[in-house]
Amino acid sequence: MTSPEFHRNSDNFCYRHPDRQSFVLCQRCLRTICPECQTQAAVGVICPECLADQRKAQTPVQRKAERRWSRPQTTVARDSRPLVTYGIIGVTLLVYLTQLIPGSPVVQLLAFNSLYVAPSWGFAPFQPWRLFTVLVVHSGFFHVGLNMLAVWMIGRSLEPLLGRWRFLVLYLLGGLGGSVGVALIAPGITVVGASGAVFGLLGALLVIGRHIGANIRGIVIILAINLVIGFIPGFQVAWQAHVGGLVIGALVGFIFARTRSVRRRALQVWLLVAVAVGLFALLLLPPLIYR
Repeated sequence: MTSPEFHRNSDNFCYRHPDRQSFVLCQRCLRTICPECQTQAAVGVICPECLADQRKAQTPVQRKAERRWSRPQTTVARDSRPLVTYGIIGVTLLVYLTQLIPGSPVVQLLAFNSLYVAPSWGFAPFQPWRLFTVLVVHSGFFHVGLNMLAVWMIGRSLEPLLGRWRFLVLYLLGGLGGSVGVALIAPGITVVGASGAVFGLLGALLVIGRHIGANIRGIVIILAINLVIGFIPGFQVAWQAHVGGLVIGALVGFIFARTRSVRRRALQVWLLVAVAVGLFALLLLPPLIYR
């Protein structure tokens, strides 16, 4: 219960809403204000009139800073785990385990030979999916181990930088570039392995690292060593896939580096589509060149 004296004392009620009881004072004018009229200040609360006077006294710089820092900040948790990298490694190792089964036809079904993408030659059925399935079959333990080690070492740094779908597109286009390189330079030979895709990752890492100002000397040395190994007699290495993957990886890396902004996202997609279409178009050349 409240006494008549309490009701007669206007200081016990909001000065803007006399019917609302309150015991909170404006920190500037010390008048009573209800919750609706309270604005949180640096210390305590102030009434609407004092808030207006405070804003009038602000300089343009202060008003700009207030607008900037008063915006609601949203923080989106981003999963930076290289899940695509882990997925590539997992699928490749799983396929390799199926190769170890006695009598397994996996290699014969998935390996790449340019004869499978040149139906005009008439030597083999048309099976264009081998351009990509070649990435998951390997010739031995060390072959798959070294390739997947390279994917893991590069992917854990490059995938969080590019994003998952860009990293996957880069890997697939690098692998496609390796297959096309084999078809153009050495038609008729059968190859296995993800070396084209791995060199695609290396080529993209080289270009992107150059654009962001990173130290790329180590990448250049690794590339040089691996390219030279492919030309040494006695090493059964499809260097044609290395060259094809490296060129396409560098091209895709250049596209990513030059179309990083959101407003260029559509251009990035169309350029990647153009690269894929161009690679498929190059597959028309071997039947014309090697008749």
